[in-house]
Amino acid sequence: MDLAHVISNLNYWAVLVASLSTFVVGSLWYSPVLFGNKWMELNGFTEEKLKEGLPMPVIFGSSFIASLLAAFALALFLGSSADLGMGLFAGFVIAVFWISTSRLNNILFEQGKPGLFLIHAGYDLVSYLIMGAIIGGWH
Repeated sequence: MDLAHVISNLNYWAVLVASLSTFVVGSLWYSPVLFGNKWMELNGFTEEKLKEGLPMPVIFGSSFIASLLAAFALALFLGSSADLGMGLFAGFVIAVFWISTSRLNNILFEQGKPGLFLIHAGYDLVSYLIMGAIIGGWH
């Protein structure tokens, strides 16, 4: 595979939309509608404590850059000939076998909370499935 060919044939709109999709998933996943209250409880957060942390523009800006890099890397792995099925498969494999196993090791060695692992791993799975679908399926 010629890297220059892959980069020149990437669908950069798909990469951008895929990275933005993580914000849609995250805004639901970490909201009171789904797992936000449990996430706050497991972390010992309160609304007041969250306001004392980093400024929201820093958090969201940094998160966007991280999501953009992840979507770009996923697009590089998939190449320009991938389809929806391959995108979903790649998103699943990355989320379950790379990200979740790494998160699990952190939880085990840091003696973290299994509930946080499940919340984060679920978010990663849904996010990477959607990113893979967008990048693989958008031609």
